[in-house]
Amino acid sequence: MSENVTTNTQAHEAPTQTQSEVIAPIKWKMPITYALVALLNLYFLISASGIAKFSFTRSKADRIQIPIWEVSAKAVAAIALVVVLLVCVWAVMRAVKRRPVGVVPAVLVALVTVFAMFAWFGGGSKGTVTVTAVLASALALSTPLIFGSLSGVVSEHVGIVNIAIEGQLLIGAFAGVLVASIVKSVWAGIIVAPLAGALIGALLAFFCVNYNVDNIIVGVVLNVFALGLTTFFFSSTMTENPQLNDSKYHLSNIKIPLLSDIPIIGPVLFNQTALTYIMYVVLVVLTIYLYRSRWGLRMRACGEHPHAADTVGIDVRKTRWHNVLLSGALAGLGGAYFTIGASVGHSFNENMSAGNGYIALAAMILGKWHPLGALGASLMFGFAKAVAILVPSLSASAPSQIINMIPYIVTILAVAGFVGISRPPASENIPYTKG
Repeated sequence: MSENVTTNTQAHEAPTQTQSEVIAPIKWKMPITYALVALLNLYFLISASGIAKFSFTRSKADRIQIPIWEVSAKAVAAIALVVVLLVCVWAVMRAVKRRPVGVVPAVLVALVTVFAMFAWFGGGSKGTVTVTAVLASALALSTPLIFGSLSGVVSEHVGIVNIAIEGQLLIGAFAGVLVASIVKSVWAGIIVAPLAGALIGALLAFFCVNYNVDNIIVGVVLNVFALGLTTFFFSSTMTENPQLNDSKYHLSNIKIPLLSDIPIIGPVLFNQTALTYIMYVVLVVLTIYLYRSRWGLRMRACGEHPHAADTVGIDVRKTRWHNVLLSGALAGLGGAYFTIGASVGHSFNENMSAGNGYIALAAMILGKWHPLGALGASLMFGFAKAVAILVPSLSASAPSQIINMIPYIVTILAVAGFVGISRPPASENIPYTKG
């Protein structure tokens, strides 16, 4: 009898011992990352010199003027180093307890490190770090990335991977400036740009939805098609007729009264072009409708379990067609930024999208297929671009090749190291056959 009791007791204890052995491993990725950033800030501290100047007003036209802040470059680097070390210690403690570190510490570390870098470059120079202007530039540069990442969110939530965002941005930029120059109206170009992007989206839907061709292959082919098409017409038509590629047709900044007078953030958020304001609206509407409407529910159902969606009467192919067209239109509208959508007009050039479509896809993945997450990741990449533009003005000795690599380095590091656990829609790039 006692032997049976002992045996039963051991049998009940066995699962507990097995469960104790299955313990999540300690994740040292973030502590090591913070330690490396601390070494970078230590380098800034050792080599920094002079006084750095920070300006928090965008221009002299701002109603509220904030005095220029002058501070020792070493002091900024020292504060940044202390903050990063504290976050690093905190991350180690969280890692040992097997708890997530979170996003807020990473944002804090990034901000103080960027300020330390600005102080390191600007210390002793006559240049001034115009913080508000950099933020405004970052938001403007993020506009095509945000449109591109939202385009990816829309298409992938119905199960179609839109690798063709790069080509849609490019065709949107081309069609926008071409039509604006012909009609002599920037708004005509703004209307046509999303239509051009939707045309590429229609080709994507035709092959991927109707004939179940692999999404990745079709997307890459469409990118090459868009590049070849725009390059051909640019070299054969626009080059011989410069009036068809006129940079004078572009949007101007619209300053919203009262809101634009808010210190620091006012000139950044509320002194932009109409295309940026359209992006605000699209972001809010898409976020609400994606998770709070019948359209969003059907859309997500087609991306998660299309056969289940079909059983309740949802036309999966039709839903995918409509949303891939919408995805292309969003990307085409974002492409208009490169030529007619910015406050400074630009003529169309070959391959002027310059990989922004792929960065937008990275932003979508980093944002875990959520519109607000994609927004945050796009802003990070846009800020990296703004920094790459600012740094040469602070230091003539800054290596331009390395500076121009900043946005792409940030993209690789972000996707490779900070995505974490995320799950794309279950039926992404899986052909749907009825029956």
